[in-house]
Amino acid sequence: MLIDNIRLGQQSRDQLIRLKRITGIDNWNVLCRWAFCLSIADQNAPPRTKISGDAAVDISWKTFAGEHVDIYAALLIERAHEENRTISRETLSELARIHVTRGIGFLTARRQMDGISDFLGIAE
Repeated sequence: MLIDNIRLGQQSRDQLIRLKRITGIDNWNVLCRWAFCLSIADQNAPPRTKISGDAAVDISWKTFAGEHVDIYAALLIERAHEENRTISRETLSELARIHVTRGIGFLTARRQMDGISDFLGIAE
C-alpha cells in the first residue's frame, strides 16, 4: 500500500465537525476527498506543517481513497514530481496530509456555505 494512514490535527478535526454539520455529509473520508481535490487543484505548494501533539483524526488510506485509490495515488505522485520531491511513503504520506489539511481550511473559509448545495457548488 502506498500510504498507511492520513493523520490530521485537532484544528482539522474541529473543521471537519463543522463541515459535517453544515453539509450533512456523515463520513469524514468523503469530506477529506473533497478537501484533497480542492487543494491539489491549487498550483501553489501547501505549507509544510507538522501535527502538534497526537493525531486527532486518523483515516486509513484505503478508507480515504476507496475505489479510486489509483487516481489519488497518481495525483499524489504527480504533485510530488511537480514539487521536486522524492517519491517515498513518507513523502507521499506528508503530501496527502498537508493537502487534506489545506483543503479543509479552504472549505471552512467559505463563510457563505449554508448547506450541501453550497458545498456542491464548489465543484462547478
